Amino acid sequence: MKKVVLAYSGGLDTSYCAIYLSKEKQLEVHSVIVNTGGFSESELKGIAENALKMGVSSHESIDVTTRFYEDCVKYLVYGNVLRNNTYPLSVSAERVFQALAIVEYAKKVGADYVAHGSTGAGNDQVRFDLIFQILAPEIEILTPIRDLQLSRQEEMDFLRENGVDISWEKAQYSINKGLWGTSVGGVETLTSHKSLPEHAYPSQRSEENPVKVTLKFNKGQICGLDDFEGSPLEIIQKLEKKASRYAIGRDTHVGDTIIGIKGRVGFEAAAPLIIIKAHHLLEKHVLTKWQQYWKDQLGVWYGMQIHEGQYLEPALRNIEKLLEDSQENVTGEVIIKLEPYRFTLEGIRSDHDLMASDFGSYGEMNKGWSGEDVKSFTTIIANPMKIYYSVNKQKND
Repeated sequence: MKKVVLAYSGGLDTSYCAIYLSKEKQLEVHSVIVNTGGFSESELKGIAENALKMGVSSHESIDVTTRFYEDCVKYLVYGNVLRNNTYPLSVSAERVFQALAIVEYAKKVGADYVAHGSTGAGNDQVRFDLIFQILAPEIEILTPIRDLQLSRQEEMDFLRENGVDISWEKAQYSINKGLWGTSVGGVETLTSHKSLPEHAYPSQRSEENPVKVTLKFNKGQICGLDDFEGSPLEIIQKLEKKASRYAIGRDTHVGDTIIGIKGRVGFEAAAPLIIIKAHHLLEKHVLTKWQQYWKDQLGVWYGMQIHEGQYLEPALRNIEKLLEDSQENVTGEVIIKLEPYRFTLEGIRSDHDLMASDFGSYGEMNKGWSGEDVKSFTTIIANPMKIYYSVNKQKND
């Protein structure tokens, strides 16, 4: 029998693929779940047990959380990347690293095929296919859900016929959880006006009383939360656990998909949103205006390329070097207030705070220049506009 490595999550689509590829296509199915920080040990164990019940020949769990952070997430923080000023690329970014791990595993076991459960209407099909085509052009890609144009109900009917019972209540929402947030898709996100119900979100609000936390950065990287100091991964997870109790980080992202149609998805990403906004505030205090300006331009472009699966584009490595270099003075603390459904950035403390200079206080006083200096300065910077309006006076009148 020929081998196929299946990117497996344990959800409806990949469960269908596991049985279909084994029974209908007569392939030796090797399922692989790639953990980007969204699964506990007990969840991974349950997914492995379910995969084996689906008839796969083997199941493997590969953890790429550290790689995902080091090679991508930290640059998303450096660039303050929010797709359409809203979405922290929760799923967009992790798909590339899942695809990379799948390709490496497929080559290791000598697979004839790789398979994923993407539909034909979303972004993930392109993200997976791009990596597979570039790094393993000799391995054929199988996509049953896309090729057969199946509805979720048709998938459920097929699974029931094969002895697998999945309730509609569980299958009506597609949830993808990772280190950098959780996406939630359902019938509501297929419309332009409906919002996801409270119960659709994996985390439920359990805290009422506001609390203040201090997030610490060292050269752009998160290094502490209140009195706890640890790795960025530990702090992201601790902050997510704490802030999600307030139902912080919920929103709906509307954007242009890679294939050219508009797409809408709900998400909850408490830690990513807090970290990005806190980092951005710290940068506004410690970077010059031109550092901020060029970082903004490159951050938007970098995020767009990551969203569209173009991680292997060499230009991204160049941008990462600039982003990392820009973080030399991004060290300090940000004070944040957590409340139900919202958070507030209260201020920062940093040895590199440019507001703490001896030159003057905005709107108060100056020490490094006189009023006459400002008059002369204003005369000079007005020259280009004076010339323009002088030459074009008749037209403007």
